[in-house]
Amino acid sequence: MTSPNTRNEPNTPDPLARAATSPTLSATEITTPRLRLRKAHDADRAGLIELQTDPRVRLHLGGPKPRSAVEQYFDAMGVAHLTDEPGTFVVADRTTDDLAGVLLIHRRPLALPGHVTEEGGELELTYVLRRAAWGRGLAFEAATAALRAAACELPDQPVLIVTQTANTRSLDLAARLGFRHVSTFEAYEAEQTLAVAGLHSFLA
Repeated sequence: MTSPNTRNEPNTPDPLARAATSPTLSATEITTPRLRLRKAHDADRAGLIELQTDPRVRLHLGGPKPRSAVEQYFDAMGVAHLTDEPGTFVVADRTTDDLAGVLLIHRRPLALPGHVTEEGGELELTYVLRRAAWGRGLAFEAATAALRAAACELPDQPVLIVTQTANTRSLDLAARLGFRHVSTFEAYEAEQTLAVAGLHSFLA
């Protein structure tokens, strides 16, 4: 399963570099039966590099990045800082603590296309998983837990998913989570689909 995020930022390993303009999820760790959403540490480096360089993982994210560039980025910046921003998590196996992917609940900047409010800054769910984690329902489990945690903290408001229309796996997951299709638009030389859900629909 690949991430709904469609930005391709050549100088940073997206989708980890995102700007938040309003309060978002403040929890620093969330657990599920199989997963732990936590902050990054040095042991995650190899998995994070894989996420940025795997052609299949990056199919709908602008393609794989050069391994040397990604390694240089982590050499310069380190790993732990990538989850400094609230709402940014490594998705790890609860038993082994091995990295399965990353998940973000951030604010979508108004400068980007794809909004349901005039002022922008809506919550946006983004995730990406390593290929070894595909097909096991882990993205659904992680997303449900993170959205539920956000719903317990924040007032009811729209939550967005934006993904390439060609990314049918992410669209299917969005539908399973309860997101509804709003519109399509062109960006990054591909058609994008915008879907929305109410945050409090994820309360248990």
